[in-house]
Amino acid sequence: MATATSELSDEIADPTPIRPIRRIRYLAGTVDVAARDTLLLRAARYVALAPLAYRVIAVPGALAAFIGAGATTGHVGLAPVALVALCSVLLSVFGAFWLLRPVPFDGRKAALLLGADVVFTGAANLVVAAAVPSSVFGAAMQVPGKHLLGGVALLTLALGVLYGGALTVASVPLSAAMHWLNTGQFDPATGFNGFGTLLGVLLTATGALVLVGLGTRLALAYGIRHGRRAERAVQHRMLHDTVLQSLEAMALSRPGASAAEELDALRRLARAEASQLRARIESDAGGSGTAGSRPLGEKLAALAAEMARDGLRAQVVVAELDDETLSEARQLAVRDAVREALRNTMKHAGTDKVVVRVEERSGGIATIIRDHGTGFGPEAHPGFGISESINARLAEVGGNATVESTPGNGTRVTLWVPS
Repeated sequence: MATATSELSDEIADPTPIRPIRRIRYLAGTVDVAARDTLLLRAARYVALAPLAYRVIAVPGALAAFIGAGATTGHVGLAPVALVALCSVLLSVFGAFWLLRPVPFDGRKAALLLGADVVFTGAANLVVAAAVPSSVFGAAMQVPGKHLLGGVALLTLALGVLYGGALTVASVPLSAAMHWLNTGQFDPATGFNGFGTLLGVLLTATGALVLVGLGTRLALAYGIRHGRRAERAVQHRMLHDTVLQSLEAMALSRPGASAAEELDALRRLARAEASQLRARIESDAGGSGTAGSRPLGEKLAALAAEMARDGLRAQVVVAELDDETLSEARQLAVRDAVREALRNTMKHAGTDKVVVRVEERSGGIATIIRDHGTGFGPEAHPGFGISESINARLAEVGGNATVESTPGNGTRVTLWVPS
């Protein structure tokens, strides 16, 4: 799997033309059974449902046509044909449920099921050919014939063109054997009855397999490219919210503070940032960080205490909210956006007081950060903190942010996320 992934990554980076045969190989390649599911495996699973669904519809339809044609012949041979149709439908339905079950893919069991399907396909055709009279041979053989068509498509989509082609070639002696069992006469030419239809199914399934491979390749390329952009945005945001903010806070002078007080403030800031980084790393790694386990009100209260150490007095007013109102991801997005807004207040507003109010609004939760500092005019352009640490962070969880400010009247930042 690692080799296939490496090759796929190399080809995504390589602008050379797409090679359909290589796409087929990836779809039929080794699957990591330790993973719950993969993109390639899901694509192969879902496309394999098509021939199974075809059987569930086509086989009963062929049986109904056979029954209708038997009105003039007394329904001779109906029992074996109906039994084969029933087994075909049950086998296809079981295969569909097996493909859709939410468990890791088992290649060995899949091979056994496909082998059993091939054996049933051959046996069903031979049994019907031997059990029905020659007068209804053509109509009766449509029932196991539909199953055979689905089998060619299933093997092609699940294992590859060679396996579907092998079953198509095997249908030639199978057809000759069916004619011999039914009539007692061996004619090699009868082996090619229906061969053109099977060949058409093989080509159609091959085309579908190529399209699935190409679509999966494009999906992977798109996902990798945009995933890297999103990861870079997250990393830049974290650097801005931690390292850069800390350096800027360290550079701020404190009028009237002694050298010892300045040093003590720097130490407190370093401890706070180290604790925040550790909690973030542990949270991303699935560790035991506890910052994300508290309700939103407690998160904002802890944030206010953190800001108080830096000299900003933040009053937090939280309406009565159900602890389950917001998901953890949205709570963390709100907390981090509020942190950025408070730091902007501390750096630019010229005031050490701010009010943070949380309330229900418009089917979600609104958090308002209000200060009465210097404010700014409409000509000011939003920086990275507003565009990424606030707007982009909330947009990722379905929320939005608005910033209202006028010179001399302070600033109001409103954060909203759906509940």
